[in-house]
Amino acid sequence: MPRNLLAKPSSIRLLHLTKNLQSRKNFLKTLGVLGSGLLLSNKIDAVKNTALYSPTSSQNPLRKQALRIAHLTDIHVSPGKVPEYGYATTLEEVNATENDIDFIINGGDAILNLGAISRKKIKEQWATFHHINKEHNSLPIHHCIGNHDIFSFALPNKNHDAGKLWTMDEYSLTKNYYSFSQNGWKFIVLDSIHGRNTIPGYYAKLDDEQYLWLEKELIETPTEIHICIVTHVPILAVCTMFDGSNHSNNQWRMPDNNLHADAQKLIELFYNFKNIKACLSGHIHLIDHVNYLGIDYYCNGAVSGSWWGGNYQQFAPSYSVMNFYSDGSCNREVKFYNWRKE
Repeated sequence: MPRNLLAKPSSIRLLHLTKNLQSRKNFLKTLGVLGSGLLLSNKIDAVKNTALYSPTSSQNPLRKQALRIAHLTDIHVSPGKVPEYGYATTLEEVNATENDIDFIINGGDAILNLGAISRKKIKEQWATFHHINKEHNSLPIHHCIGNHDIFSFALPNKNHDAGKLWTMDEYSLTKNYYSFSQNGWKFIVLDSIHGRNTIPGYYAKLDDEQYLWLEKELIETPTEIHICIVTHVPILAVCTMFDGSNHSNNQWRMPDNNLHADAQKLIELFYNFKNIKACLSGHIHLIDHVNYLGIDYYCNGAVSGSWWGGNYQQFAPSYSVMNFYSDGSCNREVKFYNWRKE
C-alpha cells in the first residue's frame, strides 16, 4: 500500500478508480462456497464432533500457527433447559479443546430477544448469559453487537440508541466498534446494526463516522499485520440467498437486513489493503465460505441452530474454530456438538 495514503485517506477512492480501468478479468477471483453435505441424519450422534475444514489460502510449509480462536455466534440463550444446557456444553467443549483456544469471539445475538418482549424478560436473558459464562468459561471473550442483542430491535417507530447502549453495558463495551491485536493479527469488530422506523426495524451497514474510523484504522495498520474483520451481518455470503423467500418474479432480492447494504463500498475499500485476510459473520444461521478478491468470508452458522429447535435447513447447531497463521492464511473447523440431553 502506498504510504502517502497515511496523509490523504481520500486518495483511496482515486486509487480504486484507477484500478477500475484494468480489465474485469484481473478483478475476479474464483468464488468458493463451502456447504455441508455431511448431515445425512438429524440424529445428534451422527454429527457430534464432526468438523468441516475450509481450504487454506496458503500452502506454505513453513507457516506457523499464530492464533486459534472460537467463533460463537447466534447463541440466542434464554432461561430454559435446552438453551442453557446447549450454551454451557458449547463453552465446556471450547475450554477443553485439545489445541488450546486463545480467545472467544461472540459474533452477536447472545440472547433470544424476540423484539416485543418486556424489559424484565430481557434482563432475565442477559442474567442467564452472564451466569453461564461465569460458570462454564475461563477464556477471554470479545463481543460483536447483533440485532437480537438490542431491546425492541424489531419494532417500528423506535429509537434504537438507548437499546444499543444497554447492549454495550451488558457486553462491557465503551464503544460499539473497536479493534484489538494479538500475535501478528488485528481484529476489527464492527457494528452492523442500525434502526429504522419500519418493520423489520433494522438494516446492516456502517454509519459515516464508523466508516471513516475503519478507513483510518486500515491505513494506520502496518502492512505486515494481518487483519480479520468481524461483523454480525455478513458483508458477503452466498447463504443469504437461501434464508427466507428471496426469489420471486424470476428475480433474486437480497434484503439489507441479511447482507450489508454497503457491501460494494466496503469491498472496494478492502481491495486497497492486501493485509485484510478474513471476514467473520453470523446472523444467517447457515454456513458458507466465499473467497472474493483474495479475502476469505466465513459465515459461521449458529450455536442455537434453529433457535434451539434443531437443524436450521441443512445445518445443525454449531460453532467454529478459526485457525490463523503467521503467513496471513487461515482456515476453519466447523464443530457440531451435542446440544441437548438425550
